[in-house]
Amino acid sequence: MSENKQDNILKVNNLSICFKTRNGSSKAVAGVSFEIARGETLAIVGESGSGKSVTCYSLLGLIPQPPGVIESGSALFKIKGRECDLLHSNKAVLRSLLGNKIAVIFQDPMTCLNPYLTVGEQLIEPLCQHQNMGRKQARARAIELLEEVGIKEAALRFGSYPHEFSGGMRQRVMIAMALITEPELLIADEPTTALDVTIQAQILALLDDLKKQRNIALVFISHDLSVVANIADRVAVMRGGEIVETGSTEQIFKRPQHAYTQQLLASVPSGPKPAQAFQPSGDERPLLEVEHLQTVFEQGSRGLFAPRPAPTIAVNDVSFELRRHEILGLVGESGSGKSTLGRSVIQLIKPTAGSVRLDGQELCQLSTRQLKPLRQRMQMIFQDPYASLNPRMTVFDTLAEPLLYHRLAKRKTVTAQVLTLMDDVGLAHSDIRKYPHEFSGGQRQRIAIGRAIATKPELIIADEPVSALDVTIQAQILDLILRLVERHNLSMLFISHDLSVVRYIADRILVMHQGQLIESGDTEELWANPRESYTQQLFAAIPQL
Repeated sequence: MSENKQDNILKVNNLSICFKTRNGSSKAVAGVSFEIARGETLAIVGESGSGKSVTCYSLLGLIPQPPGVIESGSALFKIKGRECDLLHSNKAVLRSLLGNKIAVIFQDPMTCLNPYLTVGEQLIEPLCQHQNMGRKQARARAIELLEEVGIKEAALRFGSYPHEFSGGMRQRVMIAMALITEPELLIADEPTTALDVTIQAQILALLDDLKKQRNIALVFISHDLSVVANIADRVAVMRGGEIVETGSTEQIFKRPQHAYTQQLLASVPSGPKPAQAFQPSGDERPLLEVEHLQTVFEQGSRGLFAPRPAPTIAVNDVSFELRRHEILGLVGESGSGKSTLGRSVIQLIKPTAGSVRLDGQELCQLSTRQLKPLRQRMQMIFQDPYASLNPRMTVFDTLAEPLLYHRLAKRKTVTAQVLTLMDDVGLAHSDIRKYPHEFSGGQRQRIAIGRAIATKPELIIADEPVSALDVTIQAQILDLILRLVERHNLSMLFISHDLSVVRYIADRILVMHQGQLIESGDTEELWANPRESYTQQLFAAIPQL
């Protein structure tokens, strides 16, 4: 990477952005300045709401105006020896640059890819639009790039739709789409947040290789400091719309100057569980017993005369026990069957075969009506609280519903119980009449946790409860879970692809691969001496600070 100032492809100076709301003007970005050179990776890190994404989206004209207002600043993008101010260019100029010289990889590929168009159609669109390339030539180029980003049988997958790809494969398609016109500046907004460690490592290595091969300038937005440490040349730390510290990656991670940067680094989960290790009682019966569990999904026919595809065995002959007051971690790659196993245990998905016993009572043979009284004893925390919370229900309604449904409270006393729940999960009493959209991601997850513990369950299935949260909020939620487990004597199956998080919170770990449990053990023993090559591969892929 060149340090020559003249090699800078983008120079942002004194950028300020505000949003006009009913409650007045809200400052999102305040006087931000940075620059990036060709072949360089600049990481912008900070908590949710710090202004990272707003800063970069404003450069591309993706901030809706109104309510967004760019109050001041310039963003000089160098193209063919001339500088173009992205903030003050008309739509025609921006349209000619976006998808051509400047490309974006968005955080969630499923919401960015058009579900009605094949992946191939979406890939060739920028070639036809920006480079007037014929369809045949564009198709050949798209297939070549799909192979370059690691899509197997690219010629066949060219005609597939987004829902037919896994999360990691969809992210590879997004990268291919961003690179197909060979841009000079690439903005990657949390491109690996929802990916498991092995796929994340592959995506990061792919981005780094492509950046070096094509001499691309890469702006990498992330809240995952471990990832940033492994990919960035320089780091800018944002807080409250301002850049509070900037420097080389080594300087930021080894010699952070600002207190906020030090706080971020201290929040990264590392090392074993902070609480005293779980001590099982030798004569006590396990709370949850799972034996030879199998969950199979039948595939519908693709056409009238087409043969029916083979069924998918999502969970294959799985057996384990969960002891009382224990946190059991379940790890594995996307598609390994973790979430399906959790939902099968709690009977949100009916298993095809096998046995699930809660405190000795068989669940698999019970009807929906027979399961109803047992729902009070087992609850679930879902990965995305915004999707699992009813947008039309206030915090009060959300937390009161399970109490009233299971007759654990009366109308006259339910408010007091809801306020106690809010205290338990760290929500202000003044928020009791607010709706989910009025909260941050971390606060929404607190509401979801409050709803799960409302019925005082014995068993909680937590499915990726912190995967989309930034490090400081993640640390708060993990500590909250540990406190609640101790205070309410809960047992928990904690599902995650983040192995550092699982090590921090779990007493034992189960490793799942292709629907089967391949290894298990006490957390620190397994961490120190993984036996299976797949487990060793998972641990080796963990990004290190």
